[in-house]
Amino acid sequence: MMVDSAFIIEKSVVIVVVFAVTMIMAMYSTWAERKVAAFLQDRVGPNRAGWGGLLQPLADGMKLFSKEEFEPNTPNKFLFVLGPAIAMSTALMTSAVIPWGDHLEVFGRTVVLQATDINIGLLYFFGVVSVGVYGIMIGGWASNNKFSLMGAVRAASQMVSYEVAMGLSMIALLMMTGTLSLKEISLQQAEWHWNILYQPLSFLIFLICAFAETNRTPFDLAECESELIGGYHTEYSSMKMGFYLFAEYANMFISATIISVLFFGGYNYPGMAWMTEHAGVNIANVLGIAALFAKICFWIFFYMWVRWTIPRFRYDQLMHLGWKILIPLSILNIIVTGVVILRHEIAVFLGF
Repeated sequence: MMVDSAFIIEKSVVIVVVFAVTMIMAMYSTWAERKVAAFLQDRVGPNRAGWGGLLQPLADGMKLFSKEEFEPNTPNKFLFVLGPAIAMSTALMTSAVIPWGDHLEVFGRTVVLQATDINIGLLYFFGVVSVGVYGIMIGGWASNNKFSLMGAVRAASQMVSYEVAMGLSMIALLMMTGTLSLKEISLQQAEWHWNILYQPLSFLIFLICAFAETNRTPFDLAECESELIGGYHTEYSSMKMGFYLFAEYANMFISATIISVLFFGGYNYPGMAWMTEHAGVNIANVLGIAALFAKICFWIFFYMWVRWTIPRFRYDQLMHLGWKILIPLSILNIIVTGVVILRHEIAVFLGF
């Protein structure tokens, strides 16, 4: 069997570009976080490094690299290093199945703007995200610190609780779309056929659970400074701590991307078919990439807006919301969706 070297080069370029974009978005999300916080609190924010503070993330990275690295007195030094490595790796792996655009025509070849299109892309996303919690659990346990361990236990129970509601919210969407492929879900939302119009309750549940999965306020009980010092990364320094911080922002970027792809049309925008016909495939699809990133930036801003607006929940409120409100709502949504689909199938069968 002959191996298409051009295909290998094409996919390698796509993978490198996706990796670089994920890292850059995570890096500059740290800058945007402080700028948004400053705007909401009537401050200036970082404005010294570079042009208006644009080089602040590079300065932060250099600071983390140059800080002294120390390890606590723990018998699990390997696991202490493995924790942040798992958190960072899983945050980057989730971007492999995301369709960043339709395709581009380059030198007579059709370049698909997706690292890989597997027919269980959504299942892959949930699987990798669920593994990410092990990075927090292992790091917190191996730190040999009671505050780190408490943060790890909180993170584990929080993710287990909210992954149930998130998975159930996706069942209703899958019943409607009939596929687990993120590419196919994007194609079904051409023009204005966005899933938010058909599954608003699924979107609301998914959005709340996404906050919990990324440990963002008001669900940041795993690292709340007022109770646990720094939570699961209390004993970490230098780039080990940097990996945990970068993983949080990478997860936030991927989460915003998944929300855009599943419910807001992904790279689709109104008039895309007209633009393809009159301006060409490449221009139309480049505009599609820009549309997707505009949606992503809005949701990243929304994450930050919520963080600096709403205080965190108490732990009992966190569990109450997950088990007693979101899970029953997601089950009810599945039932309603099933009834609507069944009614439509009966109407089609009877010729109405």
